[in-house]
Amino acid sequence: MAAAKNTPAIEVEAGPVQVRVTNPDRVYFAELGLTKRDLVDYYLSVDEGIVRALRARPCMLHRFPEGLAGEKVHQKRVPRGAPPWLETVQIYFPRFGRTADELCVNHIGAVIWAVQMSTVEFHPWNSRCADVERPDEWRIDLDPGPDCDWARVRRVAHVAQEVLGELGAVGWPKTSGGRGMHIYVRIAPDHGFADVRRAALAFARAVERRAPQDVTTAWWRKDRDPAALFVDYNQNARDHTIAAAYSVRGNQRATVSAPITWSEVDECEPDDFTMLTMPARFEHLGDLTAGIDDAVYNIAELLEWADRDEAKGLGTPTGD
Repeated sequence: MAAAKNTPAIEVEAGPVQVRVTNPDRVYFAELGLTKRDLVDYYLSVDEGIVRALRARPCMLHRFPEGLAGEKVHQKRVPRGAPPWLETVQIYFPRFGRTADELCVNHIGAVIWAVQMSTVEFHPWNSRCADVERPDEWRIDLDPGPDCDWARVRRVAHVAQEVLGELGAVGWPKTSGGRGMHIYVRIAPDHGFADVRRAALAFARAVERRAPQDVTTAWWRKDRDPAALFVDYNQNARDHTIAAAYSVRGNQRATVSAPITWSEVDECEPDDFTMLTMPARFEHLGDLTAGIDDAVYNIAELLEWADRDEAKGLGTPTGD
């Protein structure tokens, strides 16, 4: 049964601030009967994790003002009338010649404010607000084709882990909340987006060489085997974002992009991690990404790989 409209607002304690949440009984996930209040409670339950994933990063919001049955809004700009304690960072978009003041999360109150504004998904940049042009996070996006199964995603994840180990880099895996998997590597913010993308492509090609039956780095979708897994290096381009660790995804299963251990790769299924299961998991395990800021990798060797590939005539595709 649908929730009553215009239910009384509530005041929620969110870290250092109180956030007023209107229409808390509005149903967002109709198949599960989960409401806006349930979404607030979920993000409060994973406070440390979601804040670590978003901290001091420009953040795009995926909003569903009428719940998942309504229109999805991709919002970069924080609207007028935001509370004075909310932090933002001004981003310039050369393609459009415009700027946007994007949300910059520094405590759980900013997350709950965004949920009050009907945000379900959080998509942060891989750079920090203090210097948005210097990424400190390299993102390995294992993006399955339409006919690619989860077993192949698992196999490729282990190949990526093997290559990372040989590089001396620490990878932090998580489910995407969909059909894929992400691996994050903390890097020194010494390079711009173009170099980080080149490094990511060199890594993707190394994974492809080791698993040519499973992996593709083909730029155009029409050139990819539908059963292959695309290692999407372009997620490291400027202003490209993917769902944060602990972010709920906008589907009726209420799945979550969930950090996992490497030992769980062969045990878990994407739908194991939802708004309903994650709070108890987080209470039991804590934040599995807690050590990520202490494991910083220098991408210099990967840039040498990129130079080598380019010398062999393997160019770097451009575009979106």
